[in-house]
Amino acid sequence: MDLRFGALTGIKVVDASRVLGGPYCGQILGDHGADVVKVEGPAGDDTRQWGPPDLGPNAAYFAGANRNKRSVVLDLQLAAERERFMEMLSEADVLIENFKPSTLEKWGWRTDEFSERNPRLIHCRVSGFGSDGPYGGLPAYDTAIQAQCGLMSVNGSPESGPLRVGLPVVDMTTGLNAAIGVLLALRAREITGRGQFIETTLYANAISMLHPHASNFLGTGTCPMPTGNAHPNIYPYDSFDTATAGVYLAIGNDAQFRTLCRHLGLDGVAADSRYATNPARSVHRHLLRPMLEDALRPVDGRVLADKLVRDGVPAAVIGSVQDVLEDPQTSHMGLLVELEPGYRGIASPIRLSGTPPTYRRPPPLFPET
Repeated sequence: MDLRFGALTGIKVVDASRVLGGPYCGQILGDHGADVVKVEGPAGDDTRQWGPPDLGPNAAYFAGANRNKRSVVLDLQLAAERERFMEMLSEADVLIENFKPSTLEKWGWRTDEFSERNPRLIHCRVSGFGSDGPYGGLPAYDTAIQAQCGLMSVNGSPESGPLRVGLPVVDMTTGLNAAIGVLLALRAREITGRGQFIETTLYANAISMLHPHASNFLGTGTCPMPTGNAHPNIYPYDSFDTATAGVYLAIGNDAQFRTLCRHLGLDGVAADSRYATNPARSVHRHLLRPMLEDALRPVDGRVLADKLVRDGVPAAVIGSVQDVLEDPQTSHMGLLVELEPGYRGIASPIRLSGTPPTYRRPPPLFPET
């Protein structure tokens, strides 16, 4: 088998999106073999300027979502360049874009115009709120959506107040769901012979991530509040200090709790009716946590976490980004990619036995030479 063959080899993608959600979708498709052409305006994607730091010749932020793409510069303000863009779409399988509705209107384009030119085209739009409704057409960035859609309200602690999630989780989830939508539409096209319009929004994706907080609210009518590192439904599912490192204990069932207590010399606690079951532990967490803190404070957290996880109890030392990128498991799984000139990035987490992801192009220069 040609090692450069991927599951999407032969699929042509025009990625006219900017920033993160759409470009991340395009990178996923490119990693799995699609031929992705990134269309940029004369100033380039906004994120080319989102540095320092830089990664090789590109801003590190841009580099993280734009490998396995070629770049074409088109000034879509010009009618001739818009016609060239439409010619590209006539041969494409997929269009990814996040044009503002007002911009499309200014250019004289309707949403269905692209598919009229090419009925097999799968048109994927990534937007903030969609084109209609009370917020239709309004601009949105990840952190503002985190604030608006409740993610910040359940992140952080009572002391800190609401905090943003420390990575662009809304943008990245939107990109993932955009890629899923494209794959679904490609499958449907095999049956119908026709493409279709896909839209996924930052707003909808943020709300989709509110589990279990939305379910808890819908079941009780009580609005969730931030609980720090603790889980609202399970306990102990929380972080703790030890003599050597912070550890996270993710106790998901009663057997795991009994194992934890055995390692900490707390067998009597495990047998106590206030802590023997998860519902009881969750209700009495204000009593349980101080006992666990006292037992964990003098122990070597790294040794304990290793013993627990090998004994079937999910636990981990709280590591840094550097720690995980230098972890031997990361190396063993091939989760770092290196390409010339000077590109290093995170590999695709999707591994197919027959058509694995391939890394053929570093993020394109601007303008590409």
